[in-house]
Amino acid sequence: MKSDEIKNLFFQFEAAASDLEGVECWSARELQELLGYSKWENFEKVIQKAKDACHNAGEEVDYHFPDIRKTIPMPKGAEKEIDDILLTRYACYLIAQNGDSRKEEIAFAQNYFAVQTRRAELVEKRILEYERVKAREKLSQTEKQLSGILY
Repeated sequence: MKSDEIKNLFFQFEAAASDLEGVECWSARELQELLGYSKWENFEKVIQKAKDACHNAGEEVDYHFPDIRKTIPMPKGAEKEIDDILLTRYACYLIAQNGDSRKEEIAFAQNYFAVQTRRAELVEKRILEYERVKAREKLSQTEKQLSGILY
């Protein structure tokens, strides 16, 4: 996969996100296209595997995969309601892990989430190191004060 394609997929994935009551989420119908699935029925099977993985991990499935109805335009100005699912970032990750890795888009998504997870781990590690250094500095200052009082 070329660098331009990767950047384009990354941009499309991030651009498809929306914010619902402070929670970043994606429409399953939009994600279906981004991940290279042409039929909703095939993508629903992947979603079901991801829901099973979510449940087995002890997470609340309805929080990460809430069902919604969506209105889409039809020819001649008509509208139609269809089923859709809002997906949290965690749900998107599970879908990527359970998708067909022969698809370039799924392979990209799996790599994307692996990289994002590693970044989060590094940030968390740096925060913990910073907090530990601050705690040591505070302890050192307290010991100096105590030493001064005892002297």
